[in-house]
Amino acid sequence: MDVKDWLRRLGLEQYEATFRENEIDDAVLPRLTVEDLKDLGVGSVGNRRKLLDAIAALRAEASAPTSLSDAPQVTNE
Repeated sequence: MDVKDWLRRLGLEQYEATFRENEIDDAVLPRLTVEDLKDLGVGSVGNRRKLLDAIAALRAEASAPTSLSDAPQVTNE
């Protein structure tokens, strides 16, 4: 996932440089906390809430079980 595009989809592109400078990538992003966001300079409570909600969605997506239709097909040959 491209963090820059993710921020743009949220309408929070003003944080692109900060995330890049602080090496926030797709591995770090799902683990960010409210304290991390404050340390990054996200001062607006509304923007922190938008980011935290989107981060929670990423976590949920990552932990969602794979449906049977998405599972690889096994053949008995």
